[in-house]
Amino acid sequence: MFNEFINIVFRSLKLDKSLYKENRNFGEIGIYFALIIIMLGGIAGAIAANTVIKTNILFSGLTAILSWLVWTILIFVIGAKVFPEKDTKTNFKKMLIGVGYAHAPGLIRILGFIPDLVIPLIFITQFWIFASLIIATREILNFKSNIKSLGIVLITFLIIAIVSVTFIMSKIGSIPTT
Repeated sequence: MFNEFINIVFRSLKLDKSLYKENRNFGEIGIYFALIIIMLGGIAGAIAANTVIKTNILFSGLTAILSWLVWTILIFVIGAKVFPEKDTKTNFKKMLIGVGYAHAPGLIRILGFIPDLVIPLIFITQFWIFASLIIATREILNFKSNIKSLGIVLITFLIIAIVSVTFIMSKIGSIPTT
């Protein structure tokens, strides 16, 4: 079982598109593998962030789970419901697992305890996660185009970014109210 998990992580890191086509990777254990990747990635991100600003590691793990759900919901709704292709046939669980697997590059953030690596590491792993999400989206939703997958991931990112910035700005009182 551990070997299966390690295999999934390395295949995700290699951007192996066949990872998302093999049904055995989406069995009952798949949701747990995805959850472990998400939680460990959140913890690794907190360790990296702690070199710049104090971060609660447990809170980061829980935030990573919430973020995983939001990413999955948006990609699923936008890709499978709003802009599907005729061959798009998937379920939410498969998308949830796929988005979880696509976050495996975030595990590399564990190296963020080295202060000089923090900023480059965060940027590199974030772009790597985006590339992995584009591949996962294309393969799980049976899209013919990487451009469409990129569009779905980009729209999802923009929605999350706008909502996040608006929320943060409202908490610090920077949004003007009339």
